Amino acid sequence: QHRFGVAHRSKIINKGLTPDVLIMTATPIPRTLTMTVYGDLDLSLIKEMPKNRMPIKTVLRGENSLTEIYKFIIDKNKLGYQTYIVFPLVEESEKMDLKAAEEYFEKLRNTDLKSMKLGLLHGRMNWKDKDETMQRFKNKEFDVLISTTVIEVGIDIPSANIIVINDAERFGLSQLHQLRGRVGRGSEQAYCILVTKNDLAAKTKTFNFNFDYLSNAQIEFHKSKIRLNAMVKYLSGFDLSEVDLKLRGPGDIFGNMQRGFPKLQFADLIADQEILIQAKEDAFNIVENDKKLNKPENLMIKKKLNNYYSENLKYATIG
Repeated sequence: QHRFGVAHRSKIINKGLTPDVLIMTATPIPRTLTMTVYGDLDLSLIKEMPKNRMPIKTVLRGENSLTEIYKFIIDKNKLGYQTYIVFPLVEESEKMDLKAAEEYFEKLRNTDLKSMKLGLLHGRMNWKDKDETMQRFKNKEFDVLISTTVIEVGIDIPSANIIVINDAERFGLSQLHQLRGRVGRGSEQAYCILVTKNDLAAKTKTFNFNFDYLSNAQIEFHKSKIRLNAMVKYLSGFDLSEVDLKLRGPGDIFGNMQRGFPKLQFADLIADQEILIQAKEDAFNIVENDKKLNKPENLMIKKKLNNYYSENLKYATIG
């Protein structure tokens, strides 16, 4: 679902005549999650893990723990574990203080991980080289794969049971969860290690968030800490998507904005969920008894819908 915008999904759905639609995602987009609350979208959850799988252990560490992390990777490799080490950039940038895959590939194979076989994978490689690198990693020709986020979907290697995500605060929750999903695909214990700046890691570990007591300004200020905390706390993509909804807003049901906060005069789509669920039930009852809204008591609703939402009503059915 994350690969398509609302307009893209609308085009796909409109290829058929009132087709049934199944949306599959590990972490629902905020707009889609909102539609399950008060839109015409039913929700099914797969809560069970596949047979013989163990829950992934997720930890947060500062950069001062990297030497210890590399030792852990070497020790686990003796037991057959392979590792992904993810970086946000392909090459070093003067504008951003972020680690880059190419730079650290050269650095690690000559220092901390020089005893191991390293591979490099990033989006600028042609598809043939990418495919060959992944195949070699799958065949255990590499112990460690240094990569960008190009690995976040479509990869299933049961022996890869450690993923280290550098500059983890720079990634969104859904992307972090997708990356974490690259490990834990075998019967062995898997590990996801989130690495951030030392001070951020220390502050995050002592930061307990509760959305009921945080103002919007506080939520905005503490976003990185809340995301990292949620990753350590929750393994379920659905739980993470609920946090994401509160962080990024529900988007616009009558438009193609998939996140953000709509300009409503009174309602709060997050805080007023109980009222919205009741409103949804009332709305469904009205339409069930008066499909075209022609009854006198419903004419005002019809007028409002036509005046304010007629142009974008097509988006209201797109999950």
